Amino acid sequence: MKLHTNSKKKNIWRFISEVTRYLGLATILVVFHVQHALSEQLEFKRKKTDTGIQFYYEWIDGAKQQHNLRFEIPFESIEDLPLRQTNYKPKIAQRHVTVALTKAAKAIDPKDAKVTIKPMREAINIKVSGTDEEKIEDVQAHLRDVQQNAYDSYLHEHYFTRFTTIFNQSAIKPDHLRYISESVKPLVSVSQAFYEKVASESDSRAYFSLILSWLQSIPYDTLEDRVVSNGSGYAPPISVLMQNLGDCDSKAVLASSMVRAFLPTTKMIVLYLPNHALLGIALTPMADDRTIEHDGDVYVLYDPTGPALIPFGQVSEDTERNIVTGRYQVEVVE
Repeated sequence: MKLHTNSKKKNIWRFISEVTRYLGLATILVVFHVQHALSEQLEFKRKKTDTGIQFYYEWIDGAKQQHNLRFEIPFESIEDLPLRQTNYKPKIAQRHVTVALTKAAKAIDPKDAKVTIKPMREAINIKVSGTDEEKIEDVQAHLRDVQQNAYDSYLHEHYFTRFTTIFNQSAIKPDHLRYISESVKPLVSVSQAFYEKVASESDSRAYFSLILSWLQSIPYDTLEDRVVSNGSGYAPPISVLMQNLGDCDSKAVLASSMVRAFLPTTKMIVLYLPNHALLGIALTPMADDRTIEHDGDVYVLYDPTGPALIPFGQVSEDTERNIVTGRYQVEVVE
């Protein structure tokens, strides 16, 4: 059920207040002053207005140029976005599926088949018995569909998706592509604020460079292994802004949403490495750009993670080693 705007505003601001208390801050206005030696972010402010949430940043880029930026995100543009990513817990997912199977089993005529549903440690035991082999097979097929649909529903409701690691492990991770898609429109005002800061005669690389230096200056939260973290630590785009904190996956999704608002049809990819993520965009590369080819398209790579101020088109030594040895996966941003 969709909340009324006023109620949703209260929920959004309640989330901000919880974050504020968690960080040990006592006021609605949050201000960070950090020594340049520790971080390139000089100042961060966030406050509530009558219409939305206003943000202010000051930071220094890799060329030692100082920048400042102010933008506001209206309440109505983020009222339906998730503010947190829940952790994936197999037992809770199993319980969700078990409830759906039990409900389906009760609807089956006992004259057709007798069904027992029993959760096991890592699976659900479905036993179907009866006298009509054809009816038994029909019931089994129906329950398999119920089981699959219930699990898919649980993943979708909680913004999870399946993925296979480069080591061929089956796992669950936050649905980054869905977060990107749903965050484009709410972040138009943010993307526009950066666009207005870039000189009118500049090309898109100037826009990317400015966004990169800003994202890299946002304090970094270390990414744990995707397979064992169960989504822990990942922050949706709006949360990265509100908390002024994000890991590589979180910053990559935020960057992709903003770039998609700026370049709605340009091809983009998310590049997953062990414990890291960065981005690629199908622009005409310069001579020293680090690129990869995927499905016939060439993508210029860029890394919004930080705290290292890596220029657009360049990657770190660790990233280069993983790419050269093929230790990466690609997701195409629609």
